[in-house]
Amino acid sequence: MSETPPPDYGRLAAVGPYFALDAATAPGQDPPPGFRPLREFYAPGPDGPLTDRVREVARRLGTDEPRVAASVLHLGLAARFCSVGLGAAALLGELPDLGPGRAWVRVPEQGPIDLWLPYRHAPADPAPLAERFRRTVVEGWLADLAAAVRSAVPLSGGLLRGNAASALAGALRVLDTPVARALVAEALDRPPLAGTGTLTGAPTGTSAGTAFRRNSCCLYYRTGPQAGVCGDCCFTRPPGRR
Repeated sequence: MSETPPPDYGRLAAVGPYFALDAATAPGQDPPPGFRPLREFYAPGPDGPLTDRVREVARRLGTDEPRVAASVLHLGLAARFCSVGLGAAALLGELPDLGPGRAWVRVPEQGPIDLWLPYRHAPADPAPLAERFRRTVVEGWLADLAAAVRSAVPLSGGLLRGNAASALAGALRVLDTPVARALVAEALDRPPLAGTGTLTGAPTGTSAGTAFRRNSCCLYYRTGPQAGVCGDCCFTRPPGRR
């Protein structure tokens, strides 16, 4: 297989902050200050960085339910990975290697996490783009993320898959191009995300846009008595609490 130069990831930032990806432009470059390997961020245990982040999210949400904070955190992180993956695939025709063994992460005080990649001159992958997208984003990054979150706080697989599907649909609402829509539609139509919800929408470029209704709930409504349900929730109003 022939080798290709690193893609121009700088194009992704123009779509929005969730799509941005910083990467080294030459071998040997170090990450900016404050970054740590993603595998360290995913480290299990009660004192691990991800577990600490769940506690911080719980504090900010004002909830004493770790599973609620963990689900909200997972949904935000999934949205970040889905956005980068969809943007890179649809705009550049390539997928970066954001696996725990290569990606670096920095958690700012506000906003989405920062992502950084070391330099890599990788061989071109001849597989169809939709297959690469599903294999890399759904079966790779999102599966790694779900395993890391579950090691911190037990959550059901159905909830996590619903969060992943919701994150994909959310990225599509921002970058609604024919290529992006085809990638997301196929990912939602095949395991492990098949059956997580229904994707609908008018033709790309129309005012109606894309809609998604998931078959599960992320638990956000449990953050407080004034919290409603998300726009794609399976519930139309917060269910009664026992």
